[in-house]
Amino acid sequence: MNNVIEIRGARENNLKNVTLHIPKHKLVVLTGPSGSGKSTLAMDTLQRECQRQYMESMGMTSDAIAKPQVDAIVGLSPSISVGQHVTNRNPRSTVGTITDIHTYLRVVYEKLGERACSHCGGRFVPGPGNGPAGAGTREEEGCHEAVQCPHCGKEMMRLTRRHFSYNTPEGACETCGGLGHTVMLNLDAVFDEEKSLLGGCVAIWYDVISKYSASTLKAAAKHYGFVFDADLPLKHFDAVQRDLLYYGVESEAFTAHFPGVKPPKSVSAGKFEGVVTGIWRRYKEKGSESGESALFREETCASCNGARLKEEIRQVTVDGASIADISGWALQEALPWLEQLMGELRIEEKEQIETLLHDLTVRTKRIVDVGLGYLSLSRQSVSLSGGEAQRLRLASILGSGLTGVLYILDEPTAGLHPRDTEGLIRVLKQLRDLGNTVLVIEHDVEMMRAADHVIDMGPGAGSFGGNVVGAGTLQELMDNPKSVTGAFLREAGVSAERGARRLGNGKFLNVSDAYARNLKHIDASFPLGCLIAVTGVSGSGKSTLLFDLVAAGGRDEQKRNGCRSITGFDAIDNIVTADQSPIGRMSRSNVATYSDVFTAMRNLYAGLPEAKRAGLTPKHFSFNTPGGRCEHCQGLGVVPMDMFFLPGLEVRCPVCRGKRFKEEVLRVTYNGLSISDLLNLTIEESLPLLQGQTRMDGQIALLVDVGLGYLQWGQSVRTLSGGEGQRLRLAKELNGKTKRHTLYLLDEPSTGLHPRDTKQLLVLLNRLVDAGNTVIVVEHNLDIIRECDWVIDIGPEGGIAGGKVVAAGTPEAVAAVETSHTGRFLADMLL
Repeated sequence: MNNVIEIRGARENNLKNVTLHIPKHKLVVLTGPSGSGKSTLAMDTLQRECQRQYMESMGMTSDAIAKPQVDAIVGLSPSISVGQHVTNRNPRSTVGTITDIHTYLRVVYEKLGERACSHCGGRFVPGPGNGPAGAGTREEEGCHEAVQCPHCGKEMMRLTRRHFSYNTPEGACETCGGLGHTVMLNLDAVFDEEKSLLGGCVAIWYDVISKYSASTLKAAAKHYGFVFDADLPLKHFDAVQRDLLYYGVESEAFTAHFPGVKPPKSVSAGKFEGVVTGIWRRYKEKGSESGESALFREETCASCNGARLKEEIRQVTVDGASIADISGWALQEALPWLEQLMGELRIEEKEQIETLLHDLTVRTKRIVDVGLGYLSLSRQSVSLSGGEAQRLRLASILGSGLTGVLYILDEPTAGLHPRDTEGLIRVLKQLRDLGNTVLVIEHDVEMMRAADHVIDMGPGAGSFGGNVVGAGTLQELMDNPKSVTGAFLREAGVSAERGARRLGNGKFLNVSDAYARNLKHIDASFPLGCLIAVTGVSGSGKSTLLFDLVAAGGRDEQKRNGCRSITGFDAIDNIVTADQSPIGRMSRSNVATYSDVFTAMRNLYAGLPEAKRAGLTPKHFSFNTPGGRCEHCQGLGVVPMDMFFLPGLEVRCPVCRGKRFKEEVLRVTYNGLSISDLLNLTIEESLPLLQGQTRMDGQIALLVDVGLGYLQWGQSVRTLSGGEGQRLRLAKELNGKTKRHTLYLLDEPSTGLHPRDTKQLLVLLNRLVDAGNTVIVVEHNLDIIRECDWVIDIGPEGGIAGGKVVAAGTPEAVAAVETSHTGRFLADMLL
């Protein structure tokens, strides 16, 4: 039994009394359809019990970790879970700070940095034994605070590691505060010069607000003794009229025109805040949560040019490069510089820095090995995808040297090009070979092929899953008639015929001279009325092209940051963007409320005879408002419990027993189910129950079509992965039927989907295009790329070595381009 982890009778969530043996010191892949119970088995059962038993073995109370519903787990090891959540949202947090590489670099520059004398301009390396004869430091009160220039003898302040940090006052650029960028309001998106105030020159105002504001502006003009014409096009406004509209009566810009006049005190008398002033005020109060945050754009700081540091710090060099230079390089470029520096150290420098520099080099190499060499140290951690954040943590784990540990990873290939999957597999095998057990939740076929042991969950999702349908090698799964994954792999070997590629509607969305981030002044043309994939290795510039430029939308003639122009928006009526960002932070928001199905559910229950007799209205069937909800937990079903020195817990409400509602509301049933029972059903389970309910069945069918049938209606949206949130957002958009041409921009919609569910997603995407819309996906999944009408491949590599259009055309045309990594993998599939 020492070589296996035995799980007996696991019943957590949808698990059906699962008994299972997981071999130790192996690479084990846990697969199965979305919602089949993989995460429940790995995270909610195995990982939680590992943590609980570990705390008990240390003599600590484990009450904060609830024991999973399982008879026994034998042969457990200490476990480390590596998930995909980016927890650090601080704009000052970067790849350099979260990996400690920037911290190490600051010490290198403190010890070896060559600086210029502020008096004579001569360059020298401060410190004993460094630089020309005579260079040194003067000790003041026990601290090395002053250095003496060997050329002119003048003293200067010594630079410490604090000076090389953009998060300290000593080092941060004074203009941007060390952020590297300043925020600017995009006035082109707010005002239309060709229109008048009543004609809609303020783009963010509705007609009613325009008329209301026009009367206030006329009153203000009368107060100051000039005329404000609400029918005059904005381009003909003089400085006084424009300053009044933009900045308001209390602004310096406007009061400068009337220095002796006191501003009006009421709105009716002409007190007007100003459009620009109001937008800035709301943005400062709410930041990115402001409804107008999309009107702002970040611009590179003019003082430091994005380097974040003061100029005198940027002038300090080691081996010809400043710390700002190194921070801006891709890690795969910084690695040769570090290795060269290591080989050039003098004897006295080795004593100070050799060990630290060795650790720095090894740490950087590990990150390159997990396929993240394209990242720069200055990259904000908030901009990392879940897969990138997970692989960064994986790289740091590799350096720990731990053995006998159970590592549980949640889809580490998410966001990874097939070319880079090989490198990731190599890293996971290194972890295994150190004497660890590596358990990976994964849908990627290459990962399954590399595994020592594969466990297939299923056969379906939610209540239709929760069983182990197969375990063994990949070949054994393919021979197993019950295995859904095996069935897919058997079918994958048979090439299916597909229809002709769509040619589109003859119109194009054209991006000209795109140069944002790493894009190399490229042109890209998207045929409208098609299913289009933007592909390329991680970090090649796909998301920059699609989400930073195209998703900004606007008018053809609009001025743009990051490219010369984008034309073709005139042929598009609406843009829907669905990325991997969280869709909600409120604990009250769940699948039913977010998808707008809950309103129809409440109306259904309120219309039942039993509800009418009790005088219950739709309001009583809501857990968000007083009336029918349990007031002890305010409709949440759980109440907080203070654990004093341990993290707080949420426990089931003792009054409603987690049902959220009062007894009189729960007595009303539809087909034998209360509203609380209905919220506990999965979407797929409720399908036959709610069939024929015209206000719901369309949306329910859509949610099943996008592969979310396994979610419970009452499940909090905070628990959803990025891929699940994206598909929920997409289903909500699709429910609002429209005949207008919509451009859908999707960020890896197949993330978290089993290959079987990916087929279903393709049906949905094709349905959208066949209805006259355009769908563009950023995607690594070859099953989706192969089915697209048009592919634009960006690369050839990531970071500075990417940003070019390597190939564009049908999948067959891209497959014929030898320099395309995507084309190489497509060629194998299209044979």
